[in-house]
Amino acid sequence: VIPEGVTSIGSYAFSGCTSLTSVTIPDSVTNIGDGAFYYCTSLTSIVIPDSVTSIGYSAFSGCTSLTSVTIPDSVTSIGSYAFYGCRGLTSVYITDIAKWCSISFGDYSANPLYYAHNLYLNGELVTELVIPEGVTSIGSYAFSGCTSLTSVTIPDSVTNIGDGAFYYCTSLTSVTIPDSVTSIGSYAFSNCINLTSVTFENTDGWWYASSSSATSGTSISATDLDDLATAATYLKTTYLNYYWKRT
Repeated sequence: VIPEGVTSIGSYAFSGCTSLTSVTIPDSVTNIGDGAFYYCTSLTSIVIPDSVTSIGYSAFSGCTSLTSVTIPDSVTSIGSYAFYGCRGLTSVYITDIAKWCSISFGDYSANPLYYAHNLYLNGELVTELVIPEGVTSIGSYAFSGCTSLTSVTIPDSVTNIGDGAFYYCTSLTSVTIPDSVTSIGSYAFSNCINLTSVTFENTDGWWYASSSSATSGTSISATDLDDLATAATYLKTTYLNYYWKRT
């Protein structure tokens, strides 16, 4: 039990504490430091209070017995490798999709979904994901590894789909990219093996480049993108490692 009044759990504070089975974090904590619970192999679940805004690099890396984690709306950044190797994870609990889309994940393994595969919104398993109107960007790695997803509805407010946003969403079969979207990050739909239909509401002006900062690149045929199966193949396979933009 972390005492009330503590505002930060320091870097590597409980690193390697293999006897630790549970942790109670008070509402006073705003930051969980780098490697704070690294290799706490007996830790089975963690509820992060809604006072926490940042979770550090490798904070829970190697917590192989961890089965569930609750991420509050207050969290804005999760460092690289935060949940690396947490292969026992089966569920991630959140309460706000819009806030989840805005979290800055350091990499794939910063997102516990990469291992858990199942996202629960207010206690309900998310299979048909609806991104709320008003969201402008689906952050990098936001739904990476979320194999429970079968469909995604993206509103007209979204202009950007981040790197690896839907990486390894293996149950996703179709998606519509609204006219508002002008950039799609690298590997955004990589390993979406069952994605066979992608509808671009606007197929004109798309191009790809190897750099996210590029201002021009190789054009993608509008005719090709008009074909739903071809568009899916381009996104998940042919040009998966490039940045897509529309001008």
